[in-house]
Amino acid sequence: MTTLETINHSHREDLNRLNDRITSQLSSSSTLMDQIVLSLLRTKGKQLRPLLLMMCAKMFGPVTDKVLASAVAVELIHNASLIHDDVVDNSMTRRNQPTVNAVWDNHIAVLVGDFFTSSAMKEALSTGDIRIAEALSYLGRCLSLGEIDQIYNAREHSLTEEAYYKIIDYKTASLFVAAAKMGCLAVGVADERLDILANYAQLFGRCFQIRDDIFDYFPSEKVGKPTGNDLREGKVTLPLLYALNRTDLPGHDSIMELLKSDSLTDEEIERLQAFARDNGGIDYAYEVMERLRSEAVRGLNQLPESAARRELADLFDFIIARAY
Repeated sequence: MTTLETINHSHREDLNRLNDRITSQLSSSSTLMDQIVLSLLRTKGKQLRPLLLMMCAKMFGPVTDKVLASAVAVELIHNASLIHDDVVDNSMTRRNQPTVNAVWDNHIAVLVGDFFTSSAMKEALSTGDIRIAEALSYLGRCLSLGEIDQIYNAREHSLTEEAYYKIIDYKTASLFVAAAKMGCLAVGVADERLDILANYAQLFGRCFQIRDDIFDYFPSEKVGKPTGNDLREGKVTLPLLYALNRTDLPGHDSIMELLKSDSLTDEEIERLQAFARDNGGIDYAYEVMERLRSEAVRGLNQLPESAARRELADLFDFIIARAY
């Protein structure tokens, strides 16, 4: 078994309770909504965010209904953001399946995303803890700001690591940070231990996105999914940013001109991918991930030794090493 499969196995009862509650929460009086929800639940992802929430909670207490409701809320708002992102990006597939907007159109997809968002808030409110509801609300703001900043940066050709990290902190890391905080709050932990795990979650989220971005710089047949999509949408991520900052590289100026194009051919996408790979971009991204991991483990080591602490460190290693 992979590291994630091993961790999932140790939390299988809680994950089963999570999915039962998600199904129950998303049940409605609408035949069409239930049909769409059922198709989405068949292709659920790794569920890392609710898993992380429950792992953080289990460092200090059992997975109660309050913890479970918090985990459901995070997973639902994550899925809502994916549905809305697919509309914004006009994506036709996700997890090798047609997106909601591809099957039903953008109007339906927006409404389904809204349904997931309101269901997430309903779960957060059911905890009776305003801090958990506030954390989820703040998360929603971060996700929206991250998406709109990403669109702005693509249009303005903002090519700095600072801008890149700001976006991934909003769009990706914020989900893991919210999960860590909500997991702690759900078991009554609101001191420096929460801060340690929130910091771990931010580093984890950054690493998760960097690893995901690396996939985009290799041929589709090697990765097993379509690649180059970020570049096609004008989104320049860490591997290429690193190479672009080396202004002395042969071909640098022509690559910069290429990035100003309103649209790119497949051949031009391959040229950008190769420029990042051939000039140290992938190696640099891995170095950054290892630094993030070291910082995260140093933080975790401030907490008492436990199986949950070891699992969090192992999960970080899995993210770096994972295939798509």
